[in-house]
Amino acid sequence: MKKIFVFFLLICPLWACAQLENATGYELAGNLLAYPYVEVLPPAQTPPPDGYVPFHMEHYGRHGSRWLLGPEDYLVPVKNLEKAEKAGKLTHLGEKTLKALREIEKESHGRLGELSDKGAIQHQTIGSRMARNFPEIFTPEADLTAKSTTVIRCIISMTNALEGIQNVAPGVHFDKDASQADMWFMNYDDKPGWAVKDSVAAIVLPPYRDSIMVTDTYLSRLVTDAYFARDSVAPGLLPRMYWVLGNTQSHSGQPWLFEEVFSREELEENWKSGNAGWFIHGGNSKLTNGRMPFVQRKLLGRIIERTDSAIASEKPSANLRFGHDGILVSIITLMEVGGYGDEINSLTELENSPWKDYEIIPMAGNLQLIFYRNPDNKDDILVKAMVNEREVSMPGTPVIGPYYSWNNLRDYYLSKINSFSEK
Repeated sequence: MKKIFVFFLLICPLWACAQLENATGYELAGNLLAYPYVEVLPPAQTPPPDGYVPFHMEHYGRHGSRWLLGPEDYLVPVKNLEKAEKAGKLTHLGEKTLKALREIEKESHGRLGELSDKGAIQHQTIGSRMARNFPEIFTPEADLTAKSTTVIRCIISMTNALEGIQNVAPGVHFDKDASQADMWFMNYDDKPGWAVKDSVAAIVLPPYRDSIMVTDTYLSRLVTDAYFARDSVAPGLLPRMYWVLGNTQSHSGQPWLFEEVFSREELEENWKSGNAGWFIHGGNSKLTNGRMPFVQRKLLGRIIERTDSAIASEKPSANLRFGHDGILVSIITLMEVGGYGDEINSLTELENSPWKDYEIIPMAGNLQLIFYRNPDNKDDILVKAMVNEREVSMPGTPVIGPYYSWNNLRDYYLSKINSFSEK
């Protein structure tokens, strides 16, 4: 393994912070953001050049909105605020928040990590749009496969997406599976890559987070005694309070207290902290020697292999995959779509960049690659990429608009992953 070089700055200049001005409170929950295109439509798509017809799709999607993963995520905020309740030191907002947290914690029993009601709706919506947007692909004679990781929230996300597709295209049939046999590309356990991530994160993230977490007023809104809040309530409360309140957007009927409990400054600080962690996990940076996107080199190889088969076939086809945010962020950066693979070499540079976790890996986040063929020249294949149903750029020069030559991209991607070395 190459020596890891660490470059970072700790002071955030005012001009570097302006990029968050338009972010909503929901977005500042980071990768907990509920999929943004359910009640509103995504941006309109650019028509393909004359004569080109969609015939194939490659897809990787994150599971939809879910319950948090660990019991302590729900229990700690309740237990800590109960200390203030017993001491008679809760504000009105503190009482309101504790009541909500108790109800949410009770509802979470037996549900940890599972898909929420909104998560199911998200994938039904995305699936139905797939079928409406690309009716040439989702036909009864098409060769359609769907695979999920073996995690239940991903399996249920898959079944909801397929239901959405079949509601629009009732004659289609999917070969579907969720097997450990496919985890080598669906959720590859790249231990050397994780070692790089963990090593760099341990060096870079603590001082960065110490530098940005300068606002601490949320406790004063919940607890009347500042000293009691600091000594008895605060320990262990963040980031769990941030997660629980930010994730109420994942469920129907849970109250939205996120922006009442936390100030705008606190939300931005917590978001920057989480965004930095996700960038170390999957971003392209000298911080990690550019290593982390290559965690998903096997998935990219699989996408190329399956697309080769689709091009050789006369049938329309699609390969849909349902998994996790950690895979999605790395395949997006590895494929350099939407500019998310651009190299960023400091965490303050990250703050002023377009790299935002809520735009890349919201709940039900997805990458769709749509392939187009010209019937007059079957070797002339175009492709466009969509991240969360938004057309995005790809490496190189487009043929027109968001449409790129697949032959050129195939060569580029194969060269990229074949040049990878652990040394």
